[in-house]
Amino acid sequence: MSEASGENAVAIEQTDENGVFLPLRVTPGAKRNAVGGVHDGALKVAVTQIAERGKANQQVLKILAKALGLKKSQLTLVSGETSRNKRIACRDVSAAELLQRISDLPANG
Repeated sequence: MSEASGENAVAIEQTDENGVFLPLRVTPGAKRNAVGGVHDGALKVAVTQIAERGKANQQVLKILAKALGLKKSQLTLVSGETSRNKRIACRDVSAAELLQRISDLPANG
């Protein structure tokens, strides 16, 4: 079940009563860390860390947790370890709550 509505919505999937899957489009090696915007139904995340030995993935989880007001332990990378397109499992948060947190992010990331 997708919770996206509109062409600029993030396509969040409810996993069960305890969490959701959040699709990401990641830009490693960016000039600054940022979370915001949508690309093909995925939340855009830019990190300064280059993609080597999982370092960028760890920075993605840290930045995403901070931006969305979640604990890093609530987030798990479930697919896309070596891809710019990633899927994150977010525990103990509903799709509606996560969509609200995303909509509250600054427009420029």
